[in-house]
Amino acid sequence: MSEETVKPETAESSGNFIHTLIEEDLKPGGRFEGQKVHTRFPPEPNGYLHIGHAKAICIDFGTAEKFGGLCNLRMDDTNPTKEGGEYVDAIREDIRWLGFSWGDRFFYASDYFPKMYELAEDLIRRGFAYVCELTPDQMHEYRGDLTHPAKSPYRNRPAEESLDLFRRMRAGEFEDGRMTLRAKIDLASGNFNLRDPVLYRINHLPHHRTGTKWCIYPMYDFAHPIEDALEGVTHSLCSLEFEDHRPLYDWVIEHIDLPAKPRQIEFARLGINNTVMSKRKLRTLVEKGAVTGWDDPRMPTLRGLRRRGYTPASIRNFCERIGVAKVNSTVDYGFLEHCLREDLNENARRAMAVLNPVKLILTNYPAGKTETFAVENNPEKPESGTRSVSFSRELWIEREDFMEVPAKKYFRLFPGNEVRLKTAYVVKCTGCEKNAEGNVTAVYAEYDPQTRGGNTPDGRKVKSTIHWVDAKTAVDAEIRLYDRLFTVPDPEAGDFLKVLNPDSLKVLTGCKMEPWLANAKPDERFQFMRQGYFCADSRDSTPDHPVFNRAVSLKDGFKKKK
Repeated sequence: MSEETVKPETAESSGNFIHTLIEEDLKPGGRFEGQKVHTRFPPEPNGYLHIGHAKAICIDFGTAEKFGGLCNLRMDDTNPTKEGGEYVDAIREDIRWLGFSWGDRFFYASDYFPKMYELAEDLIRRGFAYVCELTPDQMHEYRGDLTHPAKSPYRNRPAEESLDLFRRMRAGEFEDGRMTLRAKIDLASGNFNLRDPVLYRINHLPHHRTGTKWCIYPMYDFAHPIEDALEGVTHSLCSLEFEDHRPLYDWVIEHIDLPAKPRQIEFARLGINNTVMSKRKLRTLVEKGAVTGWDDPRMPTLRGLRRRGYTPASIRNFCERIGVAKVNSTVDYGFLEHCLREDLNENARRAMAVLNPVKLILTNYPAGKTETFAVENNPEKPESGTRSVSFSRELWIEREDFMEVPAKKYFRLFPGNEVRLKTAYVVKCTGCEKNAEGNVTAVYAEYDPQTRGGNTPDGRKVKSTIHWVDAKTAVDAEIRLYDRLFTVPDPEAGDFLKVLNPDSLKVLTGCKMEPWLANAKPDERFQFMRQGYFCADSRDSTPDHPVFNRAVSLKDGFKKKK
């Protein structure tokens, strides 16, 4: 299947072909006339959910919501390798965080192991399955090609013999890889998924729920349609790589006595540049120490995005606006950031924080005096009210807001120039103080008492406004500036560990901010004026040591490019 780059303006206007197909199924005479739409989300509990899963979650749960139907949550735990309860709990929490609910419809694939085994025995009795003793290497050797059929010397094994061997496989008599159960379909099929696919394999690893009760496990292609049918699913929505597996899905449904006959529909999975989506590669990043864990804010996991400052609304909006397509696509990471900016611009509380501080001393402001100013919490929401910000003779400002010798078109502080201190006064720079190394340690200015609130009664123009924090009340904080984890758009094209961005995290200490920010709740988000959108770190931030992660910068490069 070809791949294209999605332009969000195209994605927003595209229709949802899944909904169109379901509407046809529900019409009089349709496949599911008179039935309630029923979907499912079946993650494998061997890792944490990422932004790609968010798209599938929105499609599965969102489709059920649209048609007034139901959506199950089912853990696809048919493979005991690297599966565990830790991931189950995380998956449930992440889906709830996104705003979706499965009610009481929570299942495990392992719940159906006895029924699947029973149905497999029935296939053997009816001549539709057999026990094969080809090794994995032999099976690959005998799989054939487009002009030569596959072969197996065990295909015509008597049903009674296969049934006996299958039961002995279950009893644990054979080692891993010694035997498999295969469906008897068509060794000459042009679809290699139908060339007598494996239905069961031996695996003596203990299962996270069933322990050592089972040592044979069903393959996903066999288990998935059975689970869907037993749960009454009408539409099994899955990603595009399962399109070639659909004939096998339908074969299982047709050859086994099941209470329902679901329809499988495939959609293109999500691809985003400058990141990786493979759970194997994400696990490698964690195990190699390239990131601090699954919830590292540079990771595309929902845990990482949440800790960085992403909101459920921004992720759901992103998934809706990129659309549902039949062709694999790559979305610009900047569009995900654009959706976050839109949400936070409207909903995030404003605050003042200075990341690279230098002292500003107002030489004509009365020593010992302190006054307060009312500052809007969010100009986008007047109903959010105002807060009081203290102001005194000594303030903290950004070091980049002063230049002793100004560059061209530099309108901030330099000797002789005026700037407006946000919501406070207009001040004129009079000079600076330096240390022995020539670094500026303090900036001096005089304030104009007639300009309280930043107004200029005489009408003079002040070209620049800068933010500040009162040195008397400011608290120290640690600020973490996050950027793309990889330096190339497609890190999966080569060795992704060699294209890690060494500047994906910069840690700033000694930052100054308004004192009330020290009590920010975990995951609480703010716009730091002129700096970007930040989130209180859910793991490390404390009132004694506030830590904030930059979720996204203020500048929207994607919007400008669009």
